[in-house]
Amino acid sequence: MFTMEKADNLIEHLEKCMTRPGIAKGEIYAGIDLGTAYMVLTVIDSLGNPVAGTYRFAQVVRDGVVVDFTGASRMLRELKSELEQKLGTQLVKAAGAFPPDTGKSTVKSHFYVCEGAGFEVINMVDEPTAANNVLCIENGAVVDIGGGTTGIAIIQDGEVVYTTDEPTGGTHFSLVIAGAKKISFEEAEDFKKQADNQQEVMFMVKPVVQKVASIIKNKIRGFNISSVYLVGGTCCLEGIEKVIESELNIPTFKPRDPLLVTPLGIALSCLGVSSVESRNVEAYY
Repeated sequence: MFTMEKADNLIEHLEKCMTRPGIAKGEIYAGIDLGTAYMVLTVIDSLGNPVAGTYRFAQVVRDGVVVDFTGASRMLRELKSELEQKLGTQLVKAAGAFPPDTGKSTVKSHFYVCEGAGFEVINMVDEPTAANNVLCIENGAVVDIGGGTTGIAIIQDGEVVYTTDEPTGGTHFSLVIAGAKKISFEEAEDFKKQADNQQEVMFMVKPVVQKVASIIKNKIRGFNISSVYLVGGTCCLEGIEKVIESELNIPTFKPRDPLLVTPLGIALSCLGVSSVESRNVEAYY
């Protein structure tokens, strides 16, 4: 039976390193998730062990598209500098990510933001595929529910055989909350993150969660899916996995701190990618 223990231990290790950076063994690599609600920067060593990480609320990406290139590059440079000071060394090699099936221009914009912040981008990977670098699922569907989009990857025999993306995510949750409570979008974002509000939030956004489940159901049709795995910041909502499992009638799992799974997986995608291959990142376009 599949368990989340290995993935959860890796995520817990990263959480600790975000408070107190670890000691790297060998070369270090960064993983960059520009996000829709949060920009996350993670660092691993050559053995795949988390070393450091940080994140910041950001609204520089909308529905997977970079809408504020200058702001995104500036914020990423700031996060890079923050971790470099903590680690006492420069961050050079990194991987970036993009929502699946969003087009070459979107992939390029994510790449150029990472490059513009001073990184040598050696890999670009779609978000749900990156998440599976942490989950290590052999068969099933990885669903990355971010701020603006829901990305889905179908895994068969450990290989990604299909990816897709739909523009529905946590931003839509916040819009519903803002309308229901007659508060600003920013206030709604803060409201939905408070632990004491989780039951009320779920009551308000359940129809949106059911819509996400409907998207998943449509996209996995035709595949023999026996389990679904949820990642992405929006999945931090308490009980979201239960609603989706009920709608799909498929066992649905959620790892510890879903926000950190994809960013960590992006960093892990650097392993095994040589500097020669890094010159061929255009192949991802």
